[in-house]
Amino acid sequence: MDESSILFEGRVERVAYPIVVTGPSGAGKTSICKGIVGDCPDVAYSVSATTRPRREDEVTGRDYHFVDEDRFRELMGAGELLEWAEVHGRLYGTPRFSVVPFLESGKKVIMDIDVQGGASMRKVFPDGVFVFVIPPSMRILEERLRNRGTESEEVLRTRLRNAREETRSWRQYDYLIVNDELDVALDRLKSIIAAEDSRLRRLIPGS
Repeated sequence: MDESSILFEGRVERVAYPIVVTGPSGAGKTSICKGIVGDCPDVAYSVSATTRPRREDEVTGRDYHFVDEDRFRELMGAGELLEWAEVHGRLYGTPRFSVVPFLESGKKVIMDIDVQGGASMRKVFPDGVFVFVIPPSMRILEERLRNRGTESEEVLRTRLRNAREETRSWRQYDYLIVNDELDVALDRLKSIIAAEDSRLRRLIPGS
């Protein structure tokens, strides 16, 4: 695309880039990401791979690609994971096939990944958009995790301890969203995406 096509023809092609959304477990990043995909047809959702057990309400291929550790390590060895990390004793990673084909087709891709994965993804996609989501307080975070009813007390305490450490990483991101009310947080991320769609360096490479 040259500059004249934007300034004089009034035509702007779709821009494709990754949107990495991360934050501590229980911050609400998955709900925000899925809300974006439901409202924005030009944004695809990247489904991560994990070795953790599937929860009762989860669907393989929709929420995660649930695999055993051998299969996960096969993907690692074949270079099929853009990033991976061990979180709460389980392996998580972003398969290449969940991201690259969408970008190549002109779609933006939103990724819901852990804090370790977010740091790794910055090296893979330095031109991506990196958003850190936090709860309004640790007390509310604990309430959200307890309301899930999916972890033992020991696992819950580990998640809370890790959350305090992970929250210190927010300065490494481009944007910060405090997820107090889901609708408000969703609107803020939509505004971020709209602004990034108009960023000159995306519309006119090299500008």
